[in-house]
Amino acid sequence: MEKARRARIGWGVLLVVLGGFMGTAFVDAQGQWTAPASAKGVKNPLQKSDKVLAQAKKMFEQNCVACHGPKGLGDGPAGVALPVKPANWTSSTVQKETDGELFWKISEGRGPMPPWKTSLSENDRWAMVHLVRTFKK
Repeated sequence: MEKARRARIGWGVLLVVLGGFMGTAFVDAQGQWTAPASAKGVKNPLQKSDKVLAQAKKMFEQNCVACHGPKGLGDGPAGVALPVKPANWTSSTVQKETDGELFWKISEGRGPMPPWKTSLSENDRWAMVHLVRTFKK
C-alpha cells in the first residue's frame, strides 16, 4: 500500500513539474495570480453534499496533497521545492476568491500546477471548489 502511495505521489510530482511548463498565468501588478474578470461571477452549478466532498477529497489525495499538503497549507513534500509555491487554501486570499475564480485556477493551472481541465471533469473541478472551501480557518 505504501509503495503504491509513493508511486502515485511520484507521478503526481512529475505531472506537476511537466504541467508547469504549460500552465496559463494571469499575474496582477502586485504579482498575485488572478483569474480573468469573466470568471469572477461564474457560480458553482454543483450542489455541495457529503458525496461531492468525499469525491473531491479522493481527488485531492490523488492529485493535490503532494504539493498543497494534507491540510491545504501549501506545504506538501513536492511543493517545497517548487519555484512557485502552492497556494495555502486556508488563507484569506484564497478563501475570498469567488467560486468562479477558484474553478478557473483549478482548470487552467499556473507554473508547476497543471491545467486540471485536461484530466478532471467539469463536475470534478467544481467539487474541488467545494473542498477548498472546507479548508477555511
